[in-house]
Order: sequence, then structure tokens, then C-alpha cells
Amino acid sequence: MTEELRIGIIGTGGIAGSHVSQYKKIPNVRIVGGADIIPGKAEAFFKRWDIPDAKAFEDYRELLEEDIDAVSICTYNVSHYQPTIDSLAAGKDVMLEKPMSVTLDESVDMVRAARKAGKILTIGFQSRFGSAIMKAREIAQSGQLGQIYYVETGGGRRRGIPGGTFVSKSTAGGGAVLDIGCYSVDTAMYVLGHPKPLTVSACLSNHFGTSPIYAKRASWGGVDPKKFDVDDFGAAMVRFEGDICLLFKMSWAMHMDHLGPIMWLGTDGGLKLENGLTLYHDQAELEARTELQLPSTRDQWLRKIETFVEAVREGGPAPIPASEVLYTQAILDGIYRSAKIGQEVTIEIPKDLELK
Repeated sequence: MTEELRIGIIGTGGIAGSHVSQYKKIPNVRIVGGADIIPGKAEAFFKRWDIPDAKAFEDYRELLEEDIDAVSICTYNVSHYQPTIDSLAAGKDVMLEKPMSVTLDESVDMVRAARKAGKILTIGFQSRFGSAIMKAREIAQSGQLGQIYYVETGGGRRRGIPGGTFVSKSTAGGGAVLDIGCYSVDTAMYVLGHPKPLTVSACLSNHFGTSPIYAKRASWGGVDPKKFDVDDFGAAMVRFEGDICLLFKMSWAMHMDHLGPIMWLGTDGGLKLENGLTLYHDQAELEARTELQLPSTRDQWLRKIETFVEAVREGGPAPIPASEVLYTQAILDGIYRSAKIGQEVTIEIPKDLELK
């Protein structure tokens, strides 16, 4: 029988429930305890999830002193950094919720800390386990598209501004771009095979979250327009090695139904991800379009947690490596830096962390 795996939860808000619900489905996994800075919150969380034996703490460092193998870090964005560094230093494998961090420098430190500790650091992009995304990567990496030269990614919500910690820079670090834009950037990069980003030119705005009318009308509740200080829209052009460019756009609120599909254009074919996956190509010298019949996608959240558990038990590697997500974070960091100064910025990834 597989030895019991002992898990700790750092941050017991809403997203932590998504982690715990999946851990509970996996045999020989036990939630040992959790920590939250709000008094009584961790205890209430474990009561709600019917885990009466779990220990509750207000300081995650006390949790790290327990006999645990790994942690899920589910804190708000700006507090991803220190618990990750401390957990790795304590010899724990780490499942970190997205986005990886707020700045590129933080992500660099995290990757180096994981390497130094010899522990797993995986990032919670369950979207990578979607059948369409996995097939798109397979096709792109096979060379079937030829030389990929352009990618367009993005998405958004017509009325979907979240509340709580998501709309304050002091807790979220950023808005729509960091919150849901990270998924789009990571998807594009995963399919491309993580080419090195070179420059970013971006713009951000927050016309809806700061509006006395739309802060309420376009939000899911709890948004004060006077305190809203993050972006609710962003767009960027990113250049990569290999003469590839990427157009990105994301929004929490807008007067439009959507901002288009994700697409990859190559010299021999193209892919469009929109309610399925479509391959554009030539057949017998004529234009052809194939709607790919994809297998059913297994529960992506379950696969995210399952693959982490498997990696911890088998000693790695990380199912969604932080070293790859570092490139995603570099782009997000560049978007915010570029928008702040109103001009293109250079992306600099340390040589020792460049992907080969």
C-alpha cells in the first residue's frame, strides 16, 4: 500500500476548498493542518470540510514545523512569495496557486529556492490539462504548423469584476491581467514550447472598476470604486526569440461579448482554440479546415492535484514546472512595467534560469 502523504494548507480562503476537495478524492492522502492569518478561519475551514483532526494555525511557520510532506499555498497574490520560500527551505514540496507571484524578481527567487532545496515547486495552472490545450501543444511541437510566427491570446468577461482581495493592489498586486490573464499567457506559452520573451509594450486601464455606476453593475459584489486601484483591462504586444510575436488582451468588464479566440499562426498551418480546437491547413493544394474530435477532458482540477501528489510520492519532476511558469511571469511583469512608463520594456531572464 502506498505510504500516507501528509498535506498542509496555507491560506484557507475559497480557492483552498478547491484543493482540499480534490485531495480528499485521492487514496492515502491526509490533510494534517492549515494556517490562515485571520483568527478562527482555519479552524472553521476544516470544520466546514469535515476534517476534524486537522490542526489550525494563524502562523504558517508553525504549520511547517508539523510532520507534513507538502503544502498547497492558497493565499492572496502578494503573499505567495514568502510562504513559498519558507516552505521550500523547510523541505516541503509546494503546490502554489496561480499567479506564481507579483513580480519577476519574486519568481526568480522561488525557482532558485526550489533548486537549492531539491524540492518540487509546481504552479496551479489546471488549464494545461484540458484536452484541447494538450492536443494544440502536441500539434505545435510536432512541426505540423511549420514556423509559428504569431500568437493571439486573451479573453475576459463582460461583467465579471471580482471583489475582496482581488481588487486591491495591496493584496492582489494587479487586476484582470494578473488574475485571469495569467491563464491566457501560460496557455500560449505552453503550446509554443516557452520561447524566450524579449520585449513588451502594453497598456492598462480601469474605467469600470473605478466607475460609481459600473463598479456595482459589472462586478460580482463588494467593489468600492473609490478603493479600486487595479486594472480591469489590459493589452500588450510581446516579442520573442525566433521572430514570434504575441498579441494579448484581457478584461474583467467591457461592452463586448468576448475578445476573440486563442490562435497560433504558422507557415504551414494554424490553430484556433474556441469552443474546441480547429486546425487550418492545405489539403491537395486547397484550403482545408479540420474540426478536431477531442477526447473528453478529465476533471482538470483533479488532475492538477493528482499529478502533484504523484510527483511528491515519486520524487518529481514538477507536473507544471515553476521554471516554465517563470517565462509567463516575466511577460506579466513586463506588461505592468511597460504600462506604468508608457513605452516598450525589455525582459531580462537570468542566464542560469533560461530554458534550454
